[in-house]
Amino acid sequence: MSTLRQQFLQHVAQTSESPLLLEVSKAQGVFLFGPNGERYFDLISGISVSNVGHSNPYVVKAVQHQAADYMHLMVYGEYVQKPQVELASRLVTFLPQKLDSVYLVNSGSEAVEGALKLAKRYTGRYEIIAFRNAYHGSTHGAFSVMGCEEQKRNFRPLLPEIRFIEFNNTNDLEQISARTAAVIVEPIQGEAGIRIPDVGYLKKLREKCTQAGALLIFDEIQTGMGRTGSMFAFQHFGVIPDILLLAKAFGGGMPLGAFISSSEIMRSLTHNPILGHITTFGGHPVSCAAALAALNYLVDHKVVENVSTKGKIFVDILKNHPKVIGIRQIGLMMAIELGSFERVQALISFGLKNGFIVDWFLFCNTAVRIAPPLTISDDECKNAANLIFEGLNAIA
Repeated sequence: MSTLRQQFLQHVAQTSESPLLLEVSKAQGVFLFGPNGERYFDLISGISVSNVGHSNPYVVKAVQHQAADYMHLMVYGEYVQKPQVELASRLVTFLPQKLDSVYLVNSGSEAVEGALKLAKRYTGRYEIIAFRNAYHGSTHGAFSVMGCEEQKRNFRPLLPEIRFIEFNNTNDLEQISARTAAVIVEPIQGEAGIRIPDVGYLKKLREKCTQAGALLIFDEIQTGMGRTGSMFAFQHFGVIPDILLLAKAFGGGMPLGAFISSSEIMRSLTHNPILGHITTFGGHPVSCAAALAALNYLVDHKVVENVSTKGKIFVDILKNHPKVIGIRQIGLMMAIELGSFERVQALISFGLKNGFIVDWFLFCNTAVRIAPPLTISDDECKNAANLIFEGLNAIA
């Protein structure tokens, strides 16, 4: 009989020619466990998903209870489903008053798609401005606003009327005009290697969008739900978007996304035509129950308040290693710059053999990604950082 790994390679569609092939039998807290008892520090959280830790008992209990009551009932938006209502009502208590209407979807990519449609419908305009080295997902609309031509060229034609500008370049903001429906931006660029905005940059972007009548979309799919040391990254910068996007950690480990705006803007999807955006499984009751449990866990256990301190532990241990060129960090979202993809690959390989998992960035392959579950303890931060330090010692 073929092994599980052989069946994976034969029957599960592949996304690269060299998958990691890490076999996981269990996950708990900040650890993944292999079939023979191998233990790995998960220092990437499934790419910023497992913020409340793997197999969080509060989330597991919520999933079990909701699955026993009901799962899918009807396409989104027709029935009053308690998990959706409770999640949306709780979520908006942490948001500015103008972000009071939540459209629940399946994923980050769909949140982007919904936001782009909403912006076009509300403004009556077609041009979308995005940023070079931005990542927003892999569906056609989200792909269209991805800021990397190398990734996109073999899938064209994509959406028309997309214009790209440079992150942190204030001169480029002049390209926002009366033709622009929306500007979509990650307040902290993730796949570009944790690029943090210059002081005042997002405020200038906000001002320019307001002057031009363009909607400002913040993609917080990676940064949301406490990853940066505040519940949402926009809170660091004193800038409120017109549309906020969530996914990844939002679902507490279950598939869930959302685009959030004002009731006035969101209402434009209800008419001319009706069902301006529709989704069968968006806001799935079990996913919503998991998301509410995860949100409450973050708040009740004061998880977010300690994120910045934990991030500093990693920085303090790693910053003086001679192979570390620099560290870009906010909260538990870090890029350790090593200067070459070869060193990044070597550290990833070392980690898989020595009990920790790190990763690279899609548009910055010279830096290592560190983004552990936010529930990681101070001692676990120290232990994990010391393992990385040992790895840096061992690689060429």
